[in-house]
Amino acid sequence: MNSPRLIGNTGEYGEFVLTTGLTAGASSKTLHFDDFTHQAGTWTLTAHEARPGHELQFAKMIETGVSTARAVFAFNSTNVEGWALYAEAEMQPFEPMDGQLFALQHRMLRTARAFLDPMVNLGQMPAEGAKTFLMEEVGLSEAMATQEVQRYTFRSPGQATSYFYGYQQLMETRQIAEIALRKKFDRRAFNDFVLSQGLVPGRILREAVIQEFVPARL
Repeated sequence: MNSPRLIGNTGEYGEFVLTTGLTAGASSKTLHFDDFTHQAGTWTLTAHEARPGHELQFAKMIETGVSTARAVFAFNSTNVEGWALYAEAEMQPFEPMDGQLFALQHRMLRTARAFLDPMVNLGQMPAEGAKTFLMEEVGLSEAMATQEVQRYTFRSPGQATSYFYGYQQLMETRQIAEIALRKKFDRRAFNDFVLSQGLVPGRILREAVIQEFVPARL
């Protein structure tokens, strides 16, 4: 999901790009994958990239007009990807069983990223070892595992950890609200409140939930 411009938007939508493999590299070997392009995988892919994931995130900011600070300056992978992985988890119970299976596999991938990326970059695991782990333990194709390792090593080192970290932060914040409100907790209202805040860091979002969302519903 390539986001629409967040400043001066006049009705433009985001752009969806679906990749299906890796072009031939030094090995002259072209790798193809079907890790998320099959029917069962499209459920969680849609939840992450479209609605209620990224596309809804950006559309909400454009439609409600959050500040430039909240839409642009605070834009980072933890704030953005944390919501998208949370959106996957929100939709999982409503998907068919095969869709739920792949939703869990995708969450397992994000969990694996949280330790594989740092281990590779700290020299605690060779890149080839991470690739083997992803294929054998997470169940990725060779092409997808290769792409993942490229992400850790030279395409975007450190970025892959943001998904699970952001998701954890958001789940912890939600738990605080659930404990405070108990039976008064409204999941839809909570999710709407989170989206209305823009792309603020987890710490600031938590403060807003504690200081604004919870008191307003007591």
